[in-house]
Amino acid sequence: MKLSDHKACQRFWQSSSGKIGLGLAIAILLVALLAPILNPYDPSTDRNYAARLQPPSIQHWFGTDGLGRDLLDLVWYGLRTSLVISLVSVGLGLLVGLLLGLVAGYFRGWLETIIGWLTDILLAFPSILLAIAIVTVTGPSIKSVMIAVGVVQIPVFIRLTRSMVLSFREQDFIQSVHVLGATPGRIIFRHILPASLPPLVVQATLDLGTATLEAAGLGFLGLGAQPPTPELGTMLSDAFKGGYSLSSPWTILFPGLLITLTVLAFNLLGDGLRDALDPRSSL
Repeated sequence: MKLSDHKACQRFWQSSSGKIGLGLAIAILLVALLAPILNPYDPSTDRNYAARLQPPSIQHWFGTDGLGRDLLDLVWYGLRTSLVISLVSVGLGLLVGLLLGLVAGYFRGWLETIIGWLTDILLAFPSILLAIAIVTVTGPSIKSVMIAVGVVQIPVFIRLTRSMVLSFREQDFIQSVHVLGATPGRIIFRHILPASLPPLVVQATLDLGTATLEAAGLGFLGLGAQPPTPELGTMLSDAFKGGYSLSSPWTILFPGLLITLTVLAFNLLGDGLRDALDPRSSL
């Protein structure tokens, strides 16, 4: 199924989950992109201790946190940080997993064995524990979280890409171009890879939601973005560590709501794309 197939577009627009997910994803991306324009914010200086822990009001729509910072500003910029982490980590996992999966599926032999061992080793650990171990070794930072969450995504894309390559490499159109003298590189990147893109796009979209949760989890544990950089998981952690999550519930409500909406948006969008690009999955 091609990404440009008109029937696939029609099926997507007939999918309620796909349309809702797309609308939510666009809204979330616009909020994150326009945050610096709508309200410039300096997390190191924009604080007012006299206004700390104020409930939602006309002046502060989402209330304020323990340092007197406007929670709406923090949520906007925290969402921006979380999205950057998710997009970069999934892109890293997709790139590395795609290349290794193509090599393992097409060339087989000892290369497939070694890549298979690597995949099994990565899958042997629960994803969040593997991410925690990587961040612990590399040190808490946004860059470390990107690497850790990206590494967790790699085996998923290796297995998916390898299975797609194995299904295509024996088909008649691949055998035909091979007989005509096409090089392995041309066969892989001009014929096999384009045919494998739809399921990879679906998986990457779904993994954006997973990456958002994992990044928030690392931030909650204090292993993600470090102060004063705002990040949704770190904001939840600050509220719990400060001991005002119950007395000032808005400090956890709005960051948690943005995490939930982000994960929901990418999951619904991924379901819509899966139904559109692979109609058999909805049967």
